[in-house]
Amino acid sequence: MGNHKALALLFLSILLSSPLSAERCHPDDKKALFGVKKAFNNAYAFISWTPDTDCCEWNSVKCDEKTNRIISLDVTEDEELAGPIPDAVGDITYLEELTFVHVPNLVGPIPQAIARLKYLQSLWISHANITGAVPDFLGQLTELNYINLSVNKLSGTIPPSLSNLPKLGGLFLERNQLTGSIPDSFGSLNKGFYLKLAKNQLSGPLPKSLGDVDFTVIDLSRNKFTGDASFLFGKNKGLQNVELSRNQFSFDLSKVVIPKDVFILDLSHNKIYGSLPPSLAELSNLQQFNVSYNRLCGPIPTGGNFDSFDEYCFAHNKCLCGSPLPPCGKV
Repeated sequence: MGNHKALALLFLSILLSSPLSAERCHPDDKKALFGVKKAFNNAYAFISWTPDTDCCEWNSVKCDEKTNRIISLDVTEDEELAGPIPDAVGDITYLEELTFVHVPNLVGPIPQAIARLKYLQSLWISHANITGAVPDFLGQLTELNYINLSVNKLSGTIPPSLSNLPKLGGLFLERNQLTGSIPDSFGSLNKGFYLKLAKNQLSGPLPKSLGDVDFTVIDLSRNKFTGDASFLFGKNKGLQNVELSRNQFSFDLSKVVIPKDVFILDLSHNKIYGSLPPSLAELSNLQQFNVSYNRLCGPIPTGGNFDSFDEYCFAHNKCLCGSPLPPCGKV
């Protein structure tokens, strides 16, 4: 009897160890992934992608625990992987996360095939050499909540269709070659939005509709924006990080109410005028502050964290005075 039991256990262990019996991966997903591997000339990143193994166990991918469909493709810090993003990516039907980060030899445009990924929640293609436009078709992927296309060579304008995405919470397009202005439709962006457009060639005045958005982070630095930006601020807004430096913004800072939760405020290298609101000294979370190279006048507020900022944070203005700059003259 013992021998029969031992044989049964041996047979069971062989059965369970068989690649075919243990296969979780959906055959359609496996076929699509082999298409990706082939398009990238069997790069080393996909060395574990072999026909006799379960694709749910492969490197750089992740299967859903319940459906066993591939929901994530993530290639990070790979200098060997080269070529454009293949159309085969669009055949990974249930993909929720598509990530290529620090892949310097990834080139070409973002393919139209990605428009087929109706379940895509996160598109992160950064620190690569992607060219072409920010695709208008991304506005069709209604599950997207995060888009990061930063540090590439994207050109053209920002498509207004991105504001159609009902779940989008963050758009990161910094360090590209984008031109034009911010679409007026961006006034419908969600509360708590993260918008980072720094180091592009964007220009023109900001659409007044942005005043309707309660941003958490907005970074427009190192562009060619002009005019008023004061409507981004307000007493009841949840702003924490505001970086507007190195543009040509021009507005009266003395009339601006800075939200209480701001911890980074960089307005340097603009044409901002007026005086510094005394309420700045009441911002208990303020860690970084810079208004240098503007046209500000009047005394520098004192108290709180404000006393920790050095002269370089206030330098090269019209007539700011008081510590850490020279004292204000007698009236």
